[in-house]
Amino acid sequence: MINQIKSDWIAHGRTLYRAGFRALFVYRFGNWRMTIKSKLIRAPLSLIYRFMEQRVRFKYGIELPYTAKLGERVVFEHQHGIVIHGNCVIGDDCIIRQGVTLGNRYLDKPFDAPVLGVGVSVGAGAKILGFVNIGDHATIGANAVVLNDVPAGKTVVGIPAKLV
Repeated sequence: MINQIKSDWIAHGRTLYRAGFRALFVYRFGNWRMTIKSKLIRAPLSLIYRFMEQRVRFKYGIELPYTAKLGERVVFEHQHGIVIHGNCVIGDDCIIRQGVTLGNRYLDKPFDAPVLGVGVSVGAGAKILGFVNIGDHATIGANAVVLNDVPAGKTVVGIPAKLV
């Protein structure tokens, strides 16, 4: 956990004051507390985690549940309006900007969530919905609505998103 937090800190410009770093710190803490076997010891840590998670959610507008799977050096470029589904997978070195939603598409498929490869750049306001695979080093344009898979290294823009 310490190495992950250190790489997050470096990726966020070596400052403790970036909202994205604080959100990732709380996320990493939430995952670490689940490794503790004793429920008696884990219970107070869970209360602390819930408090910190709600603070990050309401102060910075970043909803990042501990059940999501994040790689290393993920950067939340700007704060507010970021919603990450609990089953979402985000690869190493991804950049996520403000107003991004990574969520499910259909009410009857609540566990379907996007999978982002390594080095994906997601533009401000983009929505990636459903079980969608985004290839390594792909770029999602600002305000794009992605409903289908995106090949590695490609750029998509528009509503619905189309390859450029």
